[in-house]
Amino acid sequence: MAAAAAAAVGGPQPPQAEVPAPGLALDKAATAAHLKAALSRPDNRAGAEELQALLERVLSAERPLAAAADGEEAAAAGGGGGPGAAEEEALEWCKCLLAGGGGYDEFCAAVRAYDPAALCGLVWTANFVAYRCRTCGISPCMSLCAECFHQGDHTGHDFNMFRSQAGGACDCGDSNVMRESGFCKRHQIKSSSNIPCVPKDLLMMSEFVLPRFIFCLIQYLREGYNEPAADVPSEKDLNKVLQLLEPQISFLEDLTKMGGAMRSVLTQVLTNQQNYKDLTSGLGENACARKSHEKYLIALKSSGLTYPEDKLVYGIQEPSAGASTLAVQGFASAAGTLGQLDSSDEEDQDGSQGLGKRKRVKLSSNTKDQSIMDVLKHKSFLEELLFWTIKYEFPQKMVTFLLNMLPDQEYKVAFTKTFVQHYAFIMKTLKKSHESDTMSNRIVHISVQLFSNEELARQVTEECQLLDIMVTVLLYMMESCLIKSELQDEENSLHVVVNCGEALLKNNTYWPLVSDFINILSHQSVAKRFLEDHGLLVTWMNFVSFFQGMNLNKRELNEHVEFESQTYYAAFAAELEACAQPMWGLLSHCKVRETQEYTRNVVRYCLEALQDWFDAINFVDEPAPNQVTFHLPLHRYYAMFLSKAVKCQELDLDSVLPDQEMLMKLMIHPLQIQASLAEIHSNMWVRNGLQIKGQAMTYVQSHFCNSMIDPDIYLLQVCASRLDPDYFISSVFERFKVVDLLTMASQHQNTVLDAEHERSMLEGALTFLVILLSLRLHLGMSDDEILRAEMVAQLCMNDRTHSSLLDLIPENPNPKSGIIPGSYSFESVLSAVADFKAPVFEPGGSMQQGMYTPKAEVWDHEFDPVMVILRTVYRRDVQSAMDRYTAFLKQSGKFPGNPWPPYKKRTPLHPSYKGLMRLLHCKTLHIVLFTLLYKILMDHQNLSEHVLCMVLYLIELGLENSAEEESDEEASACGPERCHDSWFPGSNLVSNMRHFINYVRVRVPETAPEVKRDSLASTSSDSLGSLQSSRRPKVLQRENSGTAQVFSLVAERRKKFQEIINRSNSEANQVVRPKTSSKWSAPGSAPQLTTAILEIKESILSLLIKLHHKLSGKQNSYYPPWLDDIEILIQPEIPKYSHGDGITAVERILLKAALQSRMNKRIIEEICRKVTPPVPPKKITAAEKKTLDKEERRQKARERQQKLLAEFASRQKSFMETAMDVDSPESDIPMEITTAEPQVSEAVYDCVICGQSGPSSEDRPTGLVVLLQASSVLGQCRDNIEPKKLPISEEEQIYPWDTCAAVHDVRLSLLQRYFKDSSCLLAVSIGWEGGVYVQTCGHTLHIDCHKSYMESLRNDQVLQGFSVDKGEFTCPLCRQFANSVLPCYPGSNVENNLWQRPSNKSIHDLIKEVEELQGRPGAFPSETNLSKEMESVMKDIKNTTQKKYRDYSKTPGSPDNDFLFMYSVARTNLELELIHRGGNLCSGGASTAGKRSCLNQLFHVLALHMRLYSIDSEYNPWRKLTQLLEEMSSQLGNEEQQPEVPILYHDVTSLLLIQILMMPQPLHKDHFTCIVKVLFTLLYTQGLVALSVKCNEEDRSAWKHTGTLKKNTCDAEKSYEVLLSFVISELSKGKLYHEEGTQECATIIPVAWSPESMEKYLQDFCLPFLRITSLLQHHLFGEDLPSCQEEEEFSVLSSCLGLLPTFYQTEHPFISASCLDWPVPAFDIISQWCFEINSFTERHAEQGKALLIQESKWKLPHLLQLPENYNTIFQYYHRKTCSVCTKVPKDPAVCLVCGTFVCLKGLCCKQQSYCECVLHSQNCGAGTGIFLLINASVIIIIRGHRFCLWGSVYLDAHGEEDRDLRRGKPLYICKERYKVLEQQWISHTFDHINKRWGPHYNGL
Repeated sequence: MAAAAAAAVGGPQPPQAEVPAPGLALDKAATAAHLKAALSRPDNRAGAEELQALLERVLSAERPLAAAADGEEAAAAGGGGGPGAAEEEALEWCKCLLAGGGGYDEFCAAVRAYDPAALCGLVWTANFVAYRCRTCGISPCMSLCAECFHQGDHTGHDFNMFRSQAGGACDCGDSNVMRESGFCKRHQIKSSSNIPCVPKDLLMMSEFVLPRFIFCLIQYLREGYNEPAADVPSEKDLNKVLQLLEPQISFLEDLTKMGGAMRSVLTQVLTNQQNYKDLTSGLGENACARKSHEKYLIALKSSGLTYPEDKLVYGIQEPSAGASTLAVQGFASAAGTLGQLDSSDEEDQDGSQGLGKRKRVKLSSNTKDQSIMDVLKHKSFLEELLFWTIKYEFPQKMVTFLLNMLPDQEYKVAFTKTFVQHYAFIMKTLKKSHESDTMSNRIVHISVQLFSNEELARQVTEECQLLDIMVTVLLYMMESCLIKSELQDEENSLHVVVNCGEALLKNNTYWPLVSDFINILSHQSVAKRFLEDHGLLVTWMNFVSFFQGMNLNKRELNEHVEFESQTYYAAFAAELEACAQPMWGLLSHCKVRETQEYTRNVVRYCLEALQDWFDAINFVDEPAPNQVTFHLPLHRYYAMFLSKAVKCQELDLDSVLPDQEMLMKLMIHPLQIQASLAEIHSNMWVRNGLQIKGQAMTYVQSHFCNSMIDPDIYLLQVCASRLDPDYFISSVFERFKVVDLLTMASQHQNTVLDAEHERSMLEGALTFLVILLSLRLHLGMSDDEILRAEMVAQLCMNDRTHSSLLDLIPENPNPKSGIIPGSYSFESVLSAVADFKAPVFEPGGSMQQGMYTPKAEVWDHEFDPVMVILRTVYRRDVQSAMDRYTAFLKQSGKFPGNPWPPYKKRTPLHPSYKGLMRLLHCKTLHIVLFTLLYKILMDHQNLSEHVLCMVLYLIELGLENSAEEESDEEASACGPERCHDSWFPGSNLVSNMRHFINYVRVRVPETAPEVKRDSLASTSSDSLGSLQSSRRPKVLQRENSGTAQVFSLVAERRKKFQEIINRSNSEANQVVRPKTSSKWSAPGSAPQLTTAILEIKESILSLLIKLHHKLSGKQNSYYPPWLDDIEILIQPEIPKYSHGDGITAVERILLKAALQSRMNKRIIEEICRKVTPPVPPKKITAAEKKTLDKEERRQKARERQQKLLAEFASRQKSFMETAMDVDSPESDIPMEITTAEPQVSEAVYDCVICGQSGPSSEDRPTGLVVLLQASSVLGQCRDNIEPKKLPISEEEQIYPWDTCAAVHDVRLSLLQRYFKDSSCLLAVSIGWEGGVYVQTCGHTLHIDCHKSYMESLRNDQVLQGFSVDKGEFTCPLCRQFANSVLPCYPGSNVENNLWQRPSNKSIHDLIKEVEELQGRPGAFPSETNLSKEMESVMKDIKNTTQKKYRDYSKTPGSPDNDFLFMYSVARTNLELELIHRGGNLCSGGASTAGKRSCLNQLFHVLALHMRLYSIDSEYNPWRKLTQLLEEMSSQLGNEEQQPEVPILYHDVTSLLLIQILMMPQPLHKDHFTCIVKVLFTLLYTQGLVALSVKCNEEDRSAWKHTGTLKKNTCDAEKSYEVLLSFVISELSKGKLYHEEGTQECATIIPVAWSPESMEKYLQDFCLPFLRITSLLQHHLFGEDLPSCQEEEEFSVLSSCLGLLPTFYQTEHPFISASCLDWPVPAFDIISQWCFEINSFTERHAEQGKALLIQESKWKLPHLLQLPENYNTIFQYYHRKTCSVCTKVPKDPAVCLVCGTFVCLKGLCCKQQSYCECVLHSQNCGAGTGIFLLINASVIIIIRGHRFCLWGSVYLDAHGEEDRDLRRGKPLYICKERYKVLEQQWISHTFDHINKRWGPHYNGL
């Protein structure tokens, strides 16, 4: 026993295993070196044997693998550390041996040096990002890894990036698959020449060691495989085995990566048959090897096709005991089969044993030789390895290893052959597999690498019967799910079809095999072999016939079907993938004349298969009623090959067409589908559920139409061109069930159709005829014309994006077919027919994408309604196209009215199809047209304008395509004997148009009005005489003087059919074919019908002229134009394309008729001369009147409704325009909250819920609808103008130190270190991060109304996008999102009366008043409703932001905290409004933000609460500002307690808010101005201090000097020089200017300060304060803001605030100091302020400067700047590892505010149930996060507990988003979109603009 094994089992350990580990390593190396030397000798037998023995010992398979798999306890119980240790040991040995004693890493490097890397061959698995370049690819499957792609040059190429579905490999360097120009730098050089030869001894050891190693692996696989008990491989066991083998397979994988030299050794080992035989024969004495061989045989046996149940009966094989060859036994005959597939004449006796309705059908296999399916004989390691790979269901590691070897050419061929050999086995495993999706992907991962290479595919086809194998395997696969077809003859049908409900079809399990088949058919050499091989074609048609007639639909007539099956998805997918795509592949090789033979073969076997099918379903001449299948692949094969034959191969069509009888049969089923489409759209199938509509849509949908409806229509066109036209036309009307409707009588009975469906079915029939006669897709259009027509049709329905156009235009599914998306022809046609509309951005509107819209000339000349109708999936698209067409005509002034679909001249027919036009010249059609014209003229029911339109269209088509001019028109009026129904004399439309029809005999119900007339007529003889007027003798002989009504249609058709059949089979076997089926007994047999004779006396021409009168509503409206201008007839200018309505259409037709024959011209003139009497009013029965009235009423109601809707829409629109200017700050539509004129003292509010208006009162307060949200936008301001860029490399990082929030944080914590806490909290503002922003839509409501509104929302079960429990709601009027109500303070909205009278009190009096007012304690008002609401809204405000953004005090919960928080809320809102106005107030005016501002109300609420916290008058900063305090030294006396913050360190704006909010409301304007004046003096002093610190020592002393000189001038207090010099001298007493070490001097760049620059500095220092103060004044007192230039902003604002004396003259340059108004002598108070700072710097000199208030330098906030090209972001981030969990996230995202990289939905980074994005949105944006999802290019917004997808700011060259990077085209930044996003972020309008919000449950 081997040592390692013993160790693992735990037996007695031989000495070798006891060597300590380091010794062991030495020992291994020594052994390896020794063996290598021994093997290098010429006679190396001894060495070889020694090595074998060693390997035998190390790699023995007698390891308890089974134990390890069953339960690890057993293994772990033994010594040797469990199952893993021994394997590691073995691997270590192998590595040592391979390296021959040296180090393994050095060995690897040495081998790599010999790598002739001509191919990249990098293998990847699913989800890898790769590239595909169509410009460089030869095969459509070509793909490149990102590295090779970026290293190659693909500029201007048609490439895209894609996420691999199934895995793949890089083709760089493989010239079979791609053009060499696209190779990357590494693989351009064919380097084989300059790579030295591999030295023999380098890989010598590998050649000895690897066979044993691989054999060991195979033994493992054999051991580990346990035949599953119940046909279900227990995946757990398999996975366990695979986990154990992970290291071994990885080791092999690493070997393959060493390059070409090592791969060729591996190839030798894997393909060497001798090695395999020696090692695996299993005949040795080694018991273990024998056991493993037995397991292998068992596995082989079980993979056969013996099934435990009778699902399938193929051949069954039994392996003979010891041999590895499988004896193939004969086939078990199938017991219950329905006979062989091809012998459908004799029925099998067993067939009648009541097969269950959907029982599977078994086929006795006689299709192909069994060897393909059942014999597997392995001759090499490679073959057995692949066998186990399949058996274990393609483990990813094994697949990667096998694929990594592919760059080795020899291996590639061997592996491909092995793969083909196992093909049948793969199919069986796939069918059984539970993970068929994964397995499918892995199979395709392999096969696409093998079969994309034409050379290789050809070789395998020749040597291994690849085509035979594939076709047979597919056939066998489908045979497992066949059922009996129920089409046509349910009982006796012998046809079998696939059951679409089977998993095989439902889950697309066949996909990998079909995809391989399509892949190899794309190679010309392979396809040619297929088309030449008759046997294969027969088998293939057999396969296709399995799909013929699948998924049969039966119309439900009674009740709704209870279960709607969705099998139709499977059916359509199967036909497209398994039938159509191989067909397109074959067609692409039938392009030239030389390939005629192939077409003949296909057509021949196709017809045979069709004939078999008709026989099998017992088809005679009538399709079974009420059933339809959309799947006729045999018909479609036939049609497409016919089309190709005529179009490209110049074959004579008649030579490949069958006889008439076959054509008649061929046309039935496609025609049935067309009729069923009309039925489905008429709602006749409504009881079958929605799925039937789904089928009708899929049938015409862009991906399917050219494999489904197009071939069907083409086949019908071919049949129509060859069959008798009367027969064809009557068939059409019969199929559409409208024969009974085509009667002259005003009433009729339809036995097969309900009255409500008649109209739409008639429209359907006529539309179908129009399409049939006008469509030229396969009848002579060139590819470019087709592409153009398709594109025009799609663009006319709607404007389209580039990608949706690509998707909607059916391209031949095979990529080699010439029309490749994005190819030159596509782009050139697109630019010819369409204009590009660049994406537009209405802020707040939806994000537009770049669209293409039809050019004007396209509407003018190319709009083709026929094509539109053919291609619309939804009927509404046809209407949309017509509406757009109408709009164009109105706009361009071409036609004002309501136009009809335009008539378009068609491209000429290909000569082979000329017969199609005979349809237009057959009596049956003329009778139908005549009847319909008559009925429309007489206003019979169920006819629509649409019918008329189609009738006229058909007449016009007939005139356009009439036979050559009639030679002798007179002679053509032949005798009536020749005429089969005495309607029309000939069959030419031109002459039939003028033929007058006098009387018609009709069958009518006895109630019809005609009957009464008839009874009268029979009494009066003269009427009878008149009846027989013109041709009395003949008429009397024949019963039908005016012919019976058109039911002769049906009878005629029967007759024709009979004649044709008699001609084709003269034998008398007509017994089989009944003349007419009983179902269609002539409806005349019904007793209540009687015959009436109608007097008509019209011809088609006269009917047309009367129609003209009827349509125009005028008598004699038609006047032949040629009477005035004879030129018209000589040189007719008939346009190819004509716009207009019915009247113009009639005129056009009459003109054409006149042109074609002199006779017609004469008759038209005659008719016009007779002054036509008015159309006689028809006698209407009461019943008819009723229905007509009903119709009219309905119509009127409809019109009324339309009108109402339109009116409503316009009202809504105008409301939206006024109400929703949320985000267009420019628009100036006022939305006044109040209606306060100056004389009104009290504001009046409207409640939007109850509609009452009135003031807000204490007990019934009104409130503003507001949205409170926490915001960190302010904190994101930075001090540099350049916005930060998003990092796109490891070097670039963003640090948040310079943001506004960070700077304020640092300052607060510094203050808190040195000063008293309560005083610190008054010296700053918070709310830069997580501040509460309040915004309103401006609507008000009663608070009690709001409460009941919330209650009703709570009870409303409809899922809203918001959470009512959190207080969220939408404004009842404008639906804007909100979450609170802000009470309006009673009293006037604007304190008019108070501020209009400025008092003349001196500033000293005012200062005293302010102090007194602040000193009054603010008692909370009595318990009123208003005060309660005030309290609750304050609570809401607090709860809006997180605790950490409210609590800054050192003592938690101290009142100072609340105080600070409250005035900071005011600060936040003012600062944000300033930012919304662009950072300054130059624009003046009340911007929209101002109009709908709620600051006034907010101030009331805040002030009310602030006054509860009175500041001790000792500490009130107001005193420090306005009084000189005596005992200054005593204040600083007691050292132990921390001092207060010096007043110069206070933030002035905060002081302003504190002072104002401490005043009782409402505030007097005088007091406000007083406070501002006082604070301005402090601000100015702070500016001077900051300025003095900015400059250096010399400047300071110079200024000190100049200032002192002027100190005694008159207004020294208003001169900045004097003040500055005083400040400097005061501060020089302390240490503020000291401590400037040398290092700091260096940092201050010496600036030459001029008086101007100093003035500018001081103004900039003061401006932020002035702006905020002006805004505050605007909101409190309603004063407008003046607008101004930027340079005069300071002076304008200061005069507006009353800082400037009114008499101030503006001639000399403005000086900021002139605004000063000192309340106490300036020098005294300044020295008092400076003293505080000096005493602080005594102790902490180093901090003195840092705490000074600096000038505000914040720029507006911006999001990060993004790079131009999305690829730069994607390449860096999609592989970047997460900093938290160090894994590459599945959904990486990056924050656009701060650039942090996060895992979206990553569970790895979850903290207390919050995922990372949600967490980050709270930390970075206080609940608002803006993330760019790297893998989707989309931006996601998180707002609180909701999120929404915002859209993408990256668009492709066509202005489109590419969500999820599905198209993978290069994307570029769209600056406008990014601006819109930034705007929404800054203005906090995400909630209002984006509509689709959902809860994220903290899971993002």
